[in-house]
Amino acid sequence: MEIRTDFLVIGSGIGGLQFALYSSPYGRVTLITKKGLKESNTYYAQGGIAAVFDPRDSFQQHIRDTLRTGCGLSRKETVELVVKEGPARVRDLARWAIHFTLKGKYRYDLSREGGHSRRRIIHADDTTGQEIVNKLSMAVNQDRNIQIYENFIAVNLIIKTRGKRKVCWGAYVLDVEKGIIHTIISRVTILATGGAGKVYIYTSNPDVATGDGIAMAYRAGCRIANMEFMQFHPTCLYHPQAKSFLISEAVRGEGGVLRLRTGEAFMKKYHPLKDLAPRDIVARAIDREMKEKGEDCVYLDITHKSSSFIKRRFPYIYRNCLAFGFDMTKEPLPVVPAAHYSCGGVMTDSFGRTDIKSLYCIGEVSWTGLHGANRLASNSLLEAMVFARRAALRAKEEVQEKLPFPAISSWNIGRAVDSNEQIVVSHNWDEIRRLMWNYVGIVRSNKRLIRAKRRIELLQKEIREYYWNFIITSDLVELRNIATVAELIIKSALRRKESRGLHYNVDYPKSSKRFRKDTILQRCG
Repeated sequence: MEIRTDFLVIGSGIGGLQFALYSSPYGRVTLITKKGLKESNTYYAQGGIAAVFDPRDSFQQHIRDTLRTGCGLSRKETVELVVKEGPARVRDLARWAIHFTLKGKYRYDLSREGGHSRRRIIHADDTTGQEIVNKLSMAVNQDRNIQIYENFIAVNLIIKTRGKRKVCWGAYVLDVEKGIIHTIISRVTILATGGAGKVYIYTSNPDVATGDGIAMAYRAGCRIANMEFMQFHPTCLYHPQAKSFLISEAVRGEGGVLRLRTGEAFMKKYHPLKDLAPRDIVARAIDREMKEKGEDCVYLDITHKSSSFIKRRFPYIYRNCLAFGFDMTKEPLPVVPAAHYSCGGVMTDSFGRTDIKSLYCIGEVSWTGLHGANRLASNSLLEAMVFARRAALRAKEEVQEKLPFPAISSWNIGRAVDSNEQIVVSHNWDEIRRLMWNYVGIVRSNKRLIRAKRRIELLQKEIREYYWNFIITSDLVELRNIATVAELIIKSALRRKESRGLHYNVDYPKSSKRFRKDTILQRCG
């Protein structure tokens, strides 16, 4: 099947959904998503959106907190742009009936998270992502100019050359249920595919977060920046059945304390902000304490707050922890760090445009210069909202040019046959994720990184052979993508011979002025 459209949106998190809604008045929008429309990292966001609404707060304070957390690599102009546009984008959400928790009748109930000097996190109790995705999904479903395809996974971007510049004309897309690859031809293509947490064995991310957009853009020739900076969230619930269940940073923002099994509060040893230190510092502190004490986890304690406050402020977390046998009103919660957010991605300008004409990136898939070497909590939804609108403003201009569609060949399977060795895919998938956790995790070393590079190169060779010999499945597409993203992380980490932000190498424990620059990778040929 061939589909022709004005805007092709790949991904259904806050960035993809908002872009679709901003753009639908200007052309036909085709939105594809790997699973159901609501399945994305956004849906599981508990914390909220960082924006300046408190009269005691200011843009300058939010900018300063973001730059400090970014450890010298955030682009100041991007930080200023995002922070200053933030309140207007939050107000935009009212048009889709998104409701945030209020303090009194008219004021937002602002919470505080690690790295922030003020209370500036707008939230919907502790299910902010669910509220946003539910309402945006409803609006998208009701928009007659938006066509939605669920269980469609993008395989490759369609790239043509015009003069000396590459142009994106859509993507080849696998219909997972039917096993058919469709050709979607589009005047503008938007990658809103989210992050790559599933590259690691332990992650807060849902199964869809396999770095698809980063991998596709890299294969197409885009520059990829700062992939060594993977943020590990300090507090995921430690329980064998609690797959990827995050304990929001807002719990520490409301007074939660990290403790050892003995009850000792240990964060005072690592940072003046103690439990509200930036995430990289908290995650490394937990990792160190666990290794030194030989413990499987540490404990997050908010039992000094009243039971009524905890149930009112964290109803979702309370109910889920109770289902796993933990009553957070009476006992500390066992927690461990897990891969959470990629601060690197596809390089874009201030309107989300990439190196390839008509190809845009929004949200975690992109590198805008906002986060630098470490993301300030709750700046992620903010970034996606700001760039969804900015990208829509430029993309509509391209669509209005009404350039004729080029001739695009249908997908050719060549001599590929059905595979009877699916175990190869599952084995390689598991090996990559364990390799990344053990060798390219919270704390790294030259020796571990070199081992990881050697192994990923062999795995890449196996995966390439498998990819060309067998008919494509969604598992194979994702395996190919996580292998590519893993290789980008490893190569970037090897290039940065210092420790900065989220990248900590025991062989280079200090930051160096020589490496106060971005790590940029681009595929040749």
